[in-house]
Amino acid sequence: MEGTTSLRIQQAVRRGPPVTLSVNGEAMVAYAGETVATALRLLGFRRLRSSPRAGQPRGLFCAMGVCQECVVRVDGRTVPACLEPVRDGMSVVTHVDGRDGLSL
Repeated sequence: MEGTTSLRIQQAVRRGPPVTLSVNGEAMVAYAGETVATALRLLGFRRLRSSPRAGQPRGLFCAMGVCQECVVRVDGRTVPACLEPVRDGMSVVTHVDGRDGLSL
């Protein structure tokens, strides 16, 4: 995990039940009702992939599926993280040393 502290608001927030997902092979907890992008950001992941030409970091930008900057692999499919709801047991793969193959 990239971050060391949680960005989640802990009090006075209603959220769905906790679910466990695999992020780059590591088990992590998110909450039902969150998108993959939200869960990843709150878990400390800012960089989700690399740009195809320059290798520049890419992550959550428009949060509505238009820009495609936040694409990740979910259970083997390339999807915008901002549109994909978290599910218990899902597997998410972000960039791996800049050689992610996640460019569209």
